[in-house]
Amino acid sequence: MGQQLTMTPQLQQAIRLLQLSTLDLQQEIQEALESNPMLERQEDGDDFDNSDPMADNVENKPASEVQDNSFQETASSTENLEEGEWAERIPNELPVDTAWEDIYQTSASSLPSNDDDEWDFTTRTSVGESLQSHLLWQLNLAPMSDTDRLIAVTLIDSINSQGYLEDTLEEICEGFDPELDIELDEVEAVLHRIQQFEPAGIGARTLGECLLLQLRQLPASTPWMAEAQRLVTDFIDLLGSRDYSQLMRRMKLKEDELRQVIELVQTLNPRPGSQIESSEPEYVVPDVIVRKDSDRWLVELNQEAIPRLRVNPQYAGFVRRADTSADNTFMRNQLQEARWFIKSLQSRNETLMKVATQIVEHQRGFLDHGDEAMKPLVLHDIAEAVGMHESTISRVTTQKYMHTPRGIYELKYFFSSHVSTAEGGECSSTAIRAIIKKLVAAENQKKPLSDSKIAGLLEAQGIQVARRTVAKYRESLGIAPSSERKRLM
Repeated sequence: MGQQLTMTPQLQQAIRLLQLSTLDLQQEIQEALESNPMLERQEDGDDFDNSDPMADNVENKPASEVQDNSFQETASSTENLEEGEWAERIPNELPVDTAWEDIYQTSASSLPSNDDDEWDFTTRTSVGESLQSHLLWQLNLAPMSDTDRLIAVTLIDSINSQGYLEDTLEEICEGFDPELDIELDEVEAVLHRIQQFEPAGIGARTLGECLLLQLRQLPASTPWMAEAQRLVTDFIDLLGSRDYSQLMRRMKLKEDELRQVIELVQTLNPRPGSQIESSEPEYVVPDVIVRKDSDRWLVELNQEAIPRLRVNPQYAGFVRRADTSADNTFMRNQLQEARWFIKSLQSRNETLMKVATQIVEHQRGFLDHGDEAMKPLVLHDIAEAVGMHESTISRVTTQKYMHTPRGIYELKYFFSSHVSTAEGGECSSTAIRAIIKKLVAAENQKKPLSDSKIAGLLEAQGIQVARRTVAKYRESLGIAPSSERKRLM
């Protein structure tokens, strides 16, 4: 004997729809519309037939209002089911034929099946121009011999996404057929031609060479050109370590002169290949829209992102209760599946609305004042407020986005751990990151703040944070250590 948790097909479908992003959900709805004749879209201006058993259960929800003294959720929908032949509710107890572990699979739900010929391949694979194709296009316009063109194609294949040549010229030369009798100087000559392509600095073997190539393409009258070329050629290591005293002594420059030389170098791009966009664009469709009306925060679902569905009343009228023919059985099953799908969508929307409403209630300070007013919030707090399990809240907040006056944020952004304050209160890690970012932005660039100094400034504000915690938060913000932030003023 043993215990095993199983779920009904309806619950399985509801959970699967709950964890889909908006774009994946739209694809799922489109597939359901194409496979189930009982489902149809409700176009703007269409009226529901009252005889339709699912006619009124997918109406738009009104906006929820977040008030100063009381927070009341007004976005609730009720089912209007007519009493009739097909007006019975979906039974609570359905045949149990789904195991719990069937739900949690690592494969992406948005990927099509092997026999699916209808999905749009171009929307999944279309990307911007790659760096290699951009260089090959320029190569086709350059007059070259067949041997030089072969060398050039090989060199272009060895250039990485940042624009640097990964293999040495000796390795590239050894890779050619010995019968071609290609010498090393030929490979180097072709490389010099490729290094004249756009973007400037492409095909370099080192950072210094990359910057030098870009400097050579600037006008000869550019101020401090000679000094900048000498700097990137001979003293690139000292520049990287920000040893300005050594640079001034070796280059025989004053502080103000060295600063102007460094400013010229900083106008260059150390990763020229990154200018060519080769990644697929990512689109974010907000699921929830938050706006302020007077002193109240209004929360509403983005109705444009999710189509409104209903059961086709004409096809539903063809179903006969006592008929056991194959056609009637098929239509009955399709009608039941359509009901389940609409009910699962409604459940997803209600759950998303409840969670978003509670998040806005907890994070009014963030909406009013920004990141520094973010309060600590964990999944358990929302789960307890809406009466759901933490795993459900985790699925609702994954790949779901909220549009606010401050921008579009994933729902998970509003959750953060807490740090104790001197007064015994709590401060969220998001707020601490915002404070660290603000302190670094206002620091003296000649003497940047160390992690210990930042921890001391936070402690002066009543926030007790260890130095290693400050370092962790700083790194998560992409802020370099103090030694790398030092600048000449």
